[in-house]
Amino acid sequence: MNILKDTFGRKFPYIRLSISDVCNFKCGYCLPNGYQVDKNDNRKFLHLDEIKRLANCFSELGVNKIRITGGEPTVRKDFFDIIKVLKFESGIQNVSITTNGYKLDKKAEQLVNSGLTGINISIDSLDREIFKNITGHDRLPEILNGIESLQSIGFENIKINAVLLNGINSSIKDFNNWAKFIEKNKIDLRYIELMRTGDNLDYFKKYHVSSKIFKEYLKENKWIYQTFGKDAGPSLNYINPKYEGRFGIIAPYSEDFCKSCNRLRVTSRGDLRLCLFGNTGINLRHLLQKDDQLNELKDLIMKQMQFKKESHYLELGETGSTINLSKTGG
Repeated sequence: MNILKDTFGRKFPYIRLSISDVCNFKCGYCLPNGYQVDKNDNRKFLHLDEIKRLANCFSELGVNKIRITGGEPTVRKDFFDIIKVLKFESGIQNVSITTNGYKLDKKAEQLVNSGLTGINISIDSLDREIFKNITGHDRLPEILNGIESLQSIGFENIKINAVLLNGINSSIKDFNNWAKFIEKNKIDLRYIELMRTGDNLDYFKKYHVSSKIFKEYLKENKWIYQTFGKDAGPSLNYINPKYEGRFGIIAPYSEDFCKSCNRLRVTSRGDLRLCLFGNTGINLRHLLQKDDQLNELKDLIMKQMQFKKESHYLELGETGSTINLSKTGG
């Protein structure tokens, strides 16, 4: 079996697949004005049959995990059908999603029944007013109720992502609120450094802060860095024997961040992206129309791997073709 591997020896068992650019939140760091139709790209989003063929192809290339992203993936009417196809009709073992948690309290049971193996929920603050100001929605209670519902039916693989924003959710008080939350909750909370994209330079300059401030907090409060293998991905994880949950840091501006890269991305319109912030990639859609195109599709993807760069070069101000994170699946 062919294995996805680049010229730097990195292997790629993990795909982030966007199924929609549409998002119903208005987060300041991503879509402050809400979702806007791209008038320069009238292609429709990947349909179910194309997604199935794509998953079968990646499975034969050694991929064992697909994370469904957006925009907000649950806005698609066939969202649960997509999960079931990936989980039960392809060779993919691990199917997870990243979601803003919209109506999670009402979707929890159906998510579990669909075969989902993991969920990442974006919650930038446990302060209801701050959450509302960041997202444009006063929905924190329903999201937290949704997490409780997931836990009550035995679903355990839950992670929460919070974008670290200077002066908004970066205080000791904010960190302590999360510590209290995960003390009795077996949940991973990961702070993600704000990343510059093609359209957020002013916002980035105003709110970017190094994750070192959270790392110092962890050090002062006796959190222990948890080492993993080289293919574990970019999150630096910390444990504390007094807590059920874990803390994590995703710091894309840190040295050697890209050495642990283990994922590729496919956009909602079928563009293979070798890096979240890269310019390299190719559209795969013409090879997703028939089952007998599988070998040709695999060959094309394998050939693209030689173009994957060693780093995203974010520290040099390069944002590639990423206009905003909803366009590439974050």
